[in-house]
Amino acid sequence: EVHLVESGGGLVQAGGSLRLSCAASGFSFHDYAMGWFRQAPGKEREGVGCISASDGSGEYADSVKGRFTVSRDNAKKVAYLQMNNLKPEDTAVYYCAADLGPYCILNMPYDYWGQGTQVTVSS
Repeated sequence: EVHLVESGGGLVQAGGSLRLSCAASGFSFHDYAMGWFRQAPGKEREGVGCISASDGSGEYADSVKGRFTVSRDNAKKVAYLQMNNLKPEDTAVYYCAADLGPYCILNMPYDYWGQGTQVTVSS
């Protein structure tokens, strides 16, 4: 059975940092691109960043470029989202997702999804 479990969310002040983790099980993690998405209340879900399975290349939303970094540890089957210089507008539920294939594209269907973790940034 496939599981994606996010952790590391919480409350942080503006300008602070958080690192989210996504622990994967039940599928060949190293064959999947990993993506991070978020959904704020009353807004549509948006892609934040992703990392390929093949060469570690990635794609980021313009709103987080230079502040957020996606990484992965294939041995541990964990994907990470490092978030620096957080802003109140980053407040959302953050989800990780997995897509079979070597490369990542934010705006593509993903095969598996986690349940999400709340990130709240206070001003």
